Amino acid sequence: MYSTIRCTVLAVLLAALPVFGWAAFPATQRLADTELQLNGQGVRHRFMFKVYEMALYTPSKVATVEQLMALPGPKRLSFVALRELPGTDLGLAFLKGLSANSSKEAVQKYATATNRLIEIFSGKPKLQPGDSFAMEFIPGKGTQFYILGQVQGAPVGDDEFFKMVLRIWVGPSPADHQLRDDLLGNTANNP
Repeated sequence: MYSTIRCTVLAVLLAALPVFGWAAFPATQRLADTELQLNGQGVRHRFMFKVYEMALYTPSKVATVEQLMALPGPKRLSFVALRELPGTDLGLAFLKGLSANSSKEAVQKYATATNRLIEIFSGKPKLQPGDSFAMEFIPGKGTQFYILGQVQGAPVGDDEFFKMVLRIWVGPSPADHQLRDDLLGNTANNP
């Protein structure tokens, strides 16, 4: 009986181990006639679990939040799910990140765009490990969302809205501090 309990505990622990990433983000992406560079990439952790891999593409390399926010031109956030992600949970996590890193007035000003972000991910019951999603900003057009490479409705918001989206990961209360450093190319302290 004792060995059965140990085997059960071991099986539960193995099932709970984080999924290892496999995303091979390309070094460059083309967006709106602009060649974007991979600024940085990393893994979003929640507790001891790996949630998704993420890459930030910019027109030129930046190393600080201030440089990123001041950088004009298109930008792209690319993601690959590392575990099953319920769409509603993902949408609500993005809303929480927006609220934690932007003023209440800014969140209210962009309520329509924010609601669209939540609707897009809530409309997808689950993302499976290996599924991709992305957010692209094109000046003058807004932020375009993609799930599995498919466009999700019309672009929303403006430059300020996309900066709010970026702050989810690089703002004063980022979703993951190590991920923020990785996206900004500050990986010197990584193992």
